[in-house]
Amino acid sequence: MKRADPKQQGVNLPPEVRPGQSIELLQELHILTRDGKLNQDSRRKLKQVYHLYQFIEPLLKEIQQDHPGISLVDHGAGKSYLGFILYDLFFKGLDDGSRIYGIETREELVQKSTELAQRLGFPGMSFLNLSVAESTKSTQLPERIDIVTALHACNTATDDAIDFALKKHAKFMVLVPCCQAEVASVLRKNKGKDLGKSALTEIWRHPLHTREFGSQVTNVLRCLQLEAHGYQVNVTELVGWEHSMKNELIIASYKNLPRKRPTERLQEVLATLGLEEMGQRFYSEKLAEAETMSAAE
Repeated sequence: MKRADPKQQGVNLPPEVRPGQSIELLQELHILTRDGKLNQDSRRKLKQVYHLYQFIEPLLKEIQQDHPGISLVDHGAGKSYLGFILYDLFFKGLDDGSRIYGIETREELVQKSTELAQRLGFPGMSFLNLSVAESTKSTQLPERIDIVTALHACNTATDDAIDFALKKHAKFMVLVPCCQAEVASVLRKNKGKDLGKSALTEIWRHPLHTREFGSQVTNVLRCLQLEAHGYQVNVTELVGWEHSMKNELIIASYKNLPRKRPTERLQEVLATLGLEEMGQRFYSEKLAEAETMSAAE
């Protein structure tokens, strides 16, 4: 049963709600109450989404200038909170084949999102029950994707999203990494043999520092990897997102920039920190090309 529009009930909507936004969507996402009100938590949540939208909207407009029909993939979509808001604010007025794909491993969330999109009349949304890694080879997605988002995709899922975006030749990536544990585990494993190498190893000698330094290094390696594929990378804060310390926002734009220096730096950082075994995950374009040639032989 479709909920009544609070406007039709004579309820004044909060000023945070933008003209033309779907009231039913905001209610389904539990941002608005049934009578069109916002509580403090919902007001903060809506503000955070708008803040992120400010970064994504210019990217969408730039794609529009290049060609009609935007393709956006949201990895680790969860309840597809971001996808629905993006569609409501930007995509629903388009009639050019633009589409948002939500990738999520939990089947029940995929089903609920599919049902909600149908109920709202959002035909340009698709939801796929796949892991990020599986989606790279899935025939359910186009060969090229314009923009890839991954918000709080945990641990290596962010790296899988980057791998997906690179293989799909994405023009833009919008990433908010979370729970980067893999690099820290390698640092921890090699700590005994590495501690005598340099005074710099004191940076990750203590367990807490190992975790925090590992998280920092992970994002540094991601940025170098993107630059080694010709992307321009900007790193900023997504302030206040879920009141989490994991609020680093990485925006990558493909500019076909020189690859040599970031490729060398990527390899130097891996070697300096004893992370050579991570080279297959944080790979450069040069390495990817060599592997492709080897497989062809």
